[in-house]
Amino acid sequence: MKLREIGEFGLIGRISSRVVDGAGVRIGIGDDAAAVEPTPGRWLLVTSDMLLEGVHFDLAYTDPYRLGRKSLAVNLSDVAAMGGEPRHFLLSLAVPPGITVEFIDRFTEGMLSLAGEHGVTLVGGDTCRSRSGLVISVTLHGEQEPEFVVRRSGARPGDRVFVTGTIGDSALGLELLRRGERQGWAVDRHLDPTPRVRAGILLGRAGVPSAMIDVSDGLAADLGHILELSGVGARLDSGLIPRSPWFREHAHDVAPDPALLALTGGEDYELLFTVPAGRCGEVAHILAGSGVAAVEIGEITAGDKLVVVGADGQEAVVSQGGYNHFCDGQ
Repeated sequence: MKLREIGEFGLIGRISSRVVDGAGVRIGIGDDAAAVEPTPGRWLLVTSDMLLEGVHFDLAYTDPYRLGRKSLAVNLSDVAAMGGEPRHFLLSLAVPPGITVEFIDRFTEGMLSLAGEHGVTLVGGDTCRSRSGLVISVTLHGEQEPEFVVRRSGARPGDRVFVTGTIGDSALGLELLRRGERQGWAVDRHLDPTPRVRAGILLGRAGVPSAMIDVSDGLAADLGHILELSGVGARLDSGLIPRSPWFREHAHDVAPDPALLALTGGEDYELLFTVPAGRCGEVAHILAGSGVAAVEIGEITAGDKLVVVGADGQEAVVSQGGYNHFCDGQ
């Protein structure tokens, strides 16, 4: 079925008919604006991401269901990185003529499935026609008590650097997709990432991280954001960066330097955080109920350099630059 057969308001109706109001929603989809009631004593956390066809995703690689999940996952990961609890979100779509109603139905199903897993409610948005590719914009609201919000700027020399899960799988998955692969652990990690919402909340409420960020642009680049805002440097041990068994088995097939792929590849959406040396022993206990573990991979240092120790024991100063939408690929 073509979108012109149901029109803009028919499309909005198809999406809104699947939505169930959640906690704090006083006016949902249907009016000129939604009305939500914030929890007293909490800060409102707001994050927004755009995903553009041909820049952030390729419809030759992904299906609409997983695209819907990933479109929300990247925002959930941002709120998780500040220790926040996600609450409500807005969805705006610019849809090209070739997209079918069935595609949007599956996209919506995927997005709302992930929303349901985290108790998040769709409360509004916008739709319009695109003259080029599909454009997806999501704005997510989260909450947290001020004392539990974790920022990027609190790292201090002597703090240890931790990361959850495994790193490099998404970058490996993208390379495999480009080579024609459509299945496997790494491909799934790229197309349907897991935002570490529960882990972020537990860490924030425990007051353990001095700084935290999610790994979206790449481990080196995202750690660089912490270093810049905290006014510090870091020393990482490349051999300690956690890699999945799938990565260890397959990375050599697509990357001449798998360690570099793990260090610079993005979109793992794991949590990267720093911890005062005296509290490192608390991390495993805090994350025990989160479904994900974290490992120590380095230390915060004085200065402003990111130094990585390779497998051969050699040290190298690594650029902290990640993907730049206004430079890369130009």
